[in-house]
Amino acid sequence: MWVLILKNFLRSRIAVTGLLIVLVAGITSLFIGKQHLQKQQNNASQTIAHQQEHIQRHIQYNHREMGLLLYGLQFSLINQTHPLNALSIGQKDVNSSIQSLTIRGLHNQQYDTDLFNPYNLLAGNLDFSFVLVYLFPLLIITFMYNLLSEEKESGTWPLVSIQYQQPRRLLLQKMAVRVMVVFGALAFLYLMAPLILPLPFNSRLLAAMSLSVVYLLFWFAVSYWVVSLQRSSGSNAAMLLSAWIILTVILPGAVNNYIITKYPVPEALATMVEQREGYHEKWDMDQKPTLEKFYTHYPQFRQYGIPPASFSWLWYYAMQQMGDDDAQQQAEQMRQKLWQREKAANWASFVIPTLHTQQQFNELAHAGLPNHLRYLDSTGRFHEKIRLYFYPKIFSNAPVQAENWKAFEAEYFADNSPVSWAKLLLPPLALSILFFGLARVRFTT
Repeated sequence: MWVLILKNFLRSRIAVTGLLIVLVAGITSLFIGKQHLQKQQNNASQTIAHQQEHIQRHIQYNHREMGLLLYGLQFSLINQTHPLNALSIGQKDVNSSIQSLTIRGLHNQQYDTDLFNPYNLLAGNLDFSFVLVYLFPLLIITFMYNLLSEEKESGTWPLVSIQYQQPRRLLLQKMAVRVMVVFGALAFLYLMAPLILPLPFNSRLLAAMSLSVVYLLFWFAVSYWVVSLQRSSGSNAAMLLSAWIILTVILPGAVNNYIITKYPVPEALATMVEQREGYHEKWDMDQKPTLEKFYTHYPQFRQYGIPPASFSWLWYYAMQQMGDDDAQQQAEQMRQKLWQREKAANWASFVIPTLHTQQQFNELAHAGLPNHLRYLDSTGRFHEKIRLYFYPKIFSNAPVQAENWKAFEAEYFADNSPVSWAKLLLPPLALSILFFGLARVRFTT
């Protein structure tokens, strides 16, 4: 019986065509992911090589004053790209993964990013998560919409009802065949992934596989519930496509619009303005108030006192620091609002499986907003470390040539956030159980 059901299913040209389209799209997405990884790796390699070249070139022309040299010298922190980023590009194509910072004001440097083609950003990426979230559900809808109605519309259902004591078992067998075909396609893509991409088999890859399975189960559950309503094939297709549009387009868009409206981020501009004003206005002020604020922030440098000259590098970098201090409140408010946006999106995703799957895939691949915020926090610590190392050398006018500049290599930020299995799997699994339960009730009444 199983073989007969499978043969009958594979005779459908629509089913085979849909399966081939998804497989081709899946393989294409893996190559796109590979290209993305190579781009990230090339950028990191070029940054590492450029840093020493950059330092040596500046030393060649600015070797007399440490303060003048450090004015333009940049030190790079690279956000390490996780191999799973090839499966879910997320925000990695918008948020910069490399920060090259001077020891001057931090806040006007943190949010610099590359220039991107707006058309490419609008079109988005055909990565594996897109194939999973958007295309696989359409394949399931194609397979499931006429699971029962086909039998009724062809006139074979009365015969099935006579031959089977429990006709619903035939429906379950037919659905099981479709489940095996879809999960077979998913397994094929996951088997191909390590052959195309440098994917290590670890807990994060296992989590991505588990999330994929649970997400597709949800769509089978929704489809089975629609079938249980026992309407025509056209009605089933219309209901399922409507569900797809609502879950993939309308609800995520509505949630995004709500979050942006509820948590606006005017502090992004205010931070830049406050930092620049906090620095520039110090040029017209007496040195002493600026230096007193600086020594309050860094009491360990009070020994350098008030320089007698009208200009000193101590005063200049104190002004830069005060610009950051003046903008600190706005920067912290912006950071808190971005985290509030992320928390609100997480709460909404508990009942929107498409949004949940995309967010969790991005989190697994370190390609979402939380990773970027953690990276920005890391750039702050990195910037502070460089500042505290060079401030004494600038203030004491240490000789440039005495420094071991080859020791200053680009550094990496590694995101070690753990996998939350309950948060990952429970929301779509609970909804799957709910819809399967509703379908069972419909078939037994």
